[in-house]
Amino acid sequence: MRRASPLRWIAVLGLLMVAPGCEQPAPTTPSSTAALPPVEGPVVQAQEILLAALIDSDPRLRANAMEVIATTGQTRLMPRTQALFQDRVFPVRFHAVVAVGDLQYAPAQEVVKAMLNDPDENVKLGAAYALMKLGQAEHFRTLCEGVMSTDQTVRANAALLLGKSGRPEEALRFLYWTLQQRDSADKVMFQAAQSIAMLGDERIYPKLWTRLISAYADDRVVGIEGMGALGTAQAKNALVTMLDDPVVEVRLAAAAQLGKLGEPIGEAEVLDALQKDLADATDPRGRERVRVLAALAIGEIRTAPLTRHLPKLLADPSTRVRLAAAKAVLQATAKYRESLPAAT
Repeated sequence: MRRASPLRWIAVLGLLMVAPGCEQPAPTTPSSTAALPPVEGPVVQAQEILLAALIDSDPRLRANAMEVIATTGQTRLMPRTQALFQDRVFPVRFHAVVAVGDLQYAPAQEVVKAMLNDPDENVKLGAAYALMKLGQAEHFRTLCEGVMSTDQTVRANAALLLGKSGRPEEALRFLYWTLQQRDSADKVMFQAAQSIAMLGDERIYPKLWTRLISAYADDRVVGIEGMGALGTAQAKNALVTMLDDPVVEVRLAAAAQLGKLGEPIGEAEVLDALQKDLADATDPRGRERVRVLAALAIGEIRTAPLTRHLPKLLADPSTRVRLAAAKAVLQATAKYRESLPAAT
């Protein structure tokens, strides 16, 4: 049986009908995050983990580190990423240039312009996206043309960037066209559906639901991520049903997406995973996968009972687990600071 990859969050993790009688979970209360301390020590540790990952020999970790920098708003670390724009592995260059767009990091604009001539089409797409986010709207057309590529990876990455473009009126037409193409690979179909959800189009709900009821765990994770991106009340109810999935990785993915939507209902599932599921697991890789996904879920839910586990995860022997925990620390700290009263 296929399983959800512990590194799927590089791009889409880079991922429905309402179950009858399923009630809306209770919203997060201010007290659930008020106990988080302004801990600078773990923040420094998290940033050090990020910097180490940027120069790791594993290109997946270098790409993951760029994703963490972008999604947690670590603009101050961007000057330390310059070498990745010339990385020998194209997915790393792709994630580096996309991070410029996500953070709207203007100091890298000239570097990005040069990457429009990169030998890899995926990197050219990333450069076009970054320049569009920096105010050069004419580059949006490059993303639209990318979904027509015969290269399935280019097509999938173009779909991803259309979802991140923030231009639903134009992007949705190309994304739905992509879904209708019989030659689109599964990864393209998955990404197109998720990008449509990212753009808030509720018509994609039935297609996401079919992923939730798939026999394959990784398909269900894709559907969960799509529901999290859609974020409607109906999508939340669908996510709640996935907390009862027989596969722990699927339950953790659902808990994380609910946390991202402000619903801490999956807290118990994460605690169980860190205690009972880890104790029961005999496969070392499976144990690592659970710790990675649990750390990612903690970063989205950010309640005090969960964040207490972060110091141990930051010291985990697995680099992948430490990087996921670093992301969670930076997310939790940002949430704490947002909850502080405004200075007078």
